Amino acid sequence: MTTSVHPVASNYWVIVPAAGSGKRMGAEIPKQYLPLNGKPIIAHTLENILSWPGLEGVIVAIAADDCEFSSIAAAQDPRVFTVIGGAERAQSVLAALDYLSARENPATPVLVHDAARPLVALDDIQKLLAAAPMALLAQPASDTIKQSQPGEGGSTVVRQTLPRDQIWLAQTPQKAPLGLLRDTLMRGLENDPLAITDEASALEQAGYHPELVAACRSNFKITHPADLILAEALLRHRAGELSAGKNV
Repeated sequence: MTTSVHPVASNYWVIVPAAGSGKRMGAEIPKQYLPLNGKPIIAHTLENILSWPGLEGVIVAIAADDCEFSSIAAAQDPRVFTVIGGAERAQSVLAALDYLSARENPATPVLVHDAARPLVALDDIQKLLAAAPMALLAQPASDTIKQSQPGEGGSTVVRQTLPRDQIWLAQTPQKAPLGLLRDTLMRGLENDPLAITDEASALEQAGYHPELVAACRSNFKITHPADLILAEALLRHRAGELSAGKNV
């Protein structure tokens, strides 16, 4: 993590890939549309994004057969646009980047944010906007990290313990200039698509080293049913803090 000072990004765009099915949640509907405190998860995420300072617009990549998104109140905001996404996250992000490339300067800052991370804190967004042109929110590892290997009888055993002070858990948003991100993502998908698990991995594959910006634990991705319970509790807590006049 660096401590250098950079101009705060403004007039930036946010891309939200939301064309996936969220299979690990085990639900009958795509994960982003599961109810969270009375609204779909993605509705909370979009309302959060639309409150960020300096925002120019949001592009949501949805599935071709998506009939739900247009019914969300935040989808009616004039700053929200949609494109048809792909089967994989990287394909959805690239579709949104293609849309933006026809309309914006290649140097335009772009933030890519997961539809299922509704609880990212404004303080962390402000830190990310003030970070290097290529940067991502991440959580320094606090647990001991074990690398695994196959064991006997189909079991999994410890191979070694990894140095915890070098391990970060990647979050979103992840930030990069529009043209650079589009080019590196396209090359990454051509060269080694399985290695492109997020935007930073495409930048890394091209030889870049995005800045790590430490973020709050509350910026977790809703992936399993238990995550919904935690997210609901945190939303209620934040609502209480706001009613008490505190910044959250």
